[in-house]
Amino acid sequence: MSPRQDIAGALLDQAGRTYASEAGITLTDEPAPLYRLLVLSVLLSTRIKADIAVAAAAELSRAGMGTPKGMLDATWQDRVDALGRAHYTRYDESTATALGDGAHQLVDEYSGDLRELRSRADGDPGRIRELLTGFPRLGPVGADIFAREAQAVWPELRPALDGKALDGARRVGLPDSPAKLAALVEPDELAALAAALVRVALDKKLAEKVTR
Repeated sequence: MSPRQDIAGALLDQAGRTYASEAGITLTDEPAPLYRLLVLSVLLSTRIKADIAVAAAAELSRAGMGTPKGMLDATWQDRVDALGRAHYTRYDESTATALGDGAHQLVDEYSGDLRELRSRADGDPGRIRELLTGFPRLGPVGADIFAREAQAVWPELRPALDGKALDGARRVGLPDSPAKLAALVEPDELAALAAALVRVALDKKLAEKVTR
């Protein structure tokens, strides 16, 4: 095993939990978990700590808003309150509005099923990202977050290693090339590797621990 593979292994061992998993999402290619990932991606794409965004996604699901129907059945105040319980308070009101609007859009344009978006993109990763940015409060950063996690169940997105993940790769001495990074792990480990790279990009002490 090469030194780079050793570092990749350490990343997976010490930081390789996906953000979806941390939010309690068992990601499969099914409407409900994909929708929950979409919500998580919206929450993570604002300027707020990742752990708060993850907690907010979990709280929304616990409150019955883990499907587009559940989100639409909830009131705007229900959404604000759920976000507040997770301390997602800086953007709670605007995010509550965006989540309601996004659920409406998903139902209207894709029958509530992100697999229809995938089908409409015809397997083109760039087109998937482009369509995702059509949702409220989900710009290119949010689309990249979704792709990083969804590559676990949508193989055409692989390797989804965006700028933040590549920042992490540089920090721990790995190549900042998606293709070279992908060669260090099994294809089904790419989502976990991407999450680990983002974590070390955000946490210098964790990066030092991984490379120690």
